[in-house]
Amino acid sequence: MASQPPTLEHERALAARGGHKLIGAADEVGRGALAGPVSVGYVVIDPNGVPDLPGVRDSKLLNAEQRQTLVPLIKEWAAGWGVGHASAAEIDELGLVPALRLAGLRAVTAAGVEADAVLLDGNLDWLSATRQPTLLDSLMPGFGEAGDIDGLLIPVQTLIKGDLLALSIAAASILAKVERDELLDGYDSEHPAYGWIQNKGYGTTGHRQAIVEQGATGYHRKTWQLTPKG
Repeated sequence: MASQPPTLEHERALAARGGHKLIGAADEVGRGALAGPVSVGYVVIDPNGVPDLPGVRDSKLLNAEQRQTLVPLIKEWAAGWGVGHASAAEIDELGLVPALRLAGLRAVTAAGVEADAVLLDGNLDWLSATRQPTLLDSLMPGFGEAGDIDGLLIPVQTLIKGDLLALSIAAASILAKVERDELLDGYDSEHPAYGWIQNKGYGTTGHRQAIVEQGATGYHRKTWQLTPKG
């Protein structure tokens, strides 16, 4: 049986609860891959001022052609949108969760529109800042600069299965999926042995075997278990 389409119910509830007007929504793609970036899609909407967007679903429920068709519609529908990436090297250097936060900040910056609160897919808030500005930040030179804050300072609400339930999160997931897939397709032209057009960097048997035979590339997450154990 087909799943119910996502709605704006959660966005409108968050707006009403906090007295917010503009709601952001974020979702990530590529968290579990062996190669390529982790990518975050982000949209900002006025949930009480936008219509439903027919056809939008969690990106995993759509084929490539459907996702491509929806991208321009999502960009026109949203007040702002962005996609941010953190590379395999950044994942190795920072760790996965900080890299997710970095990709999310890049997506938020690219959107160019400030939300009042954000809905985030899942049960882990990887988007909020790990430190909050203090009075000292405003008094001491070098504190409180944009680069000192590693995440969002506005309210972030997590939503389990948000990409299935919330229209804005589903839209963000599509933007992230399409951009990341295009990146992996480009990487495949440089390194065709790994099958990235088909596996998008995930750990299929063929991908892992290619790493055994060819070694890891600069697009692989070298701190991860890339080859079969044994």
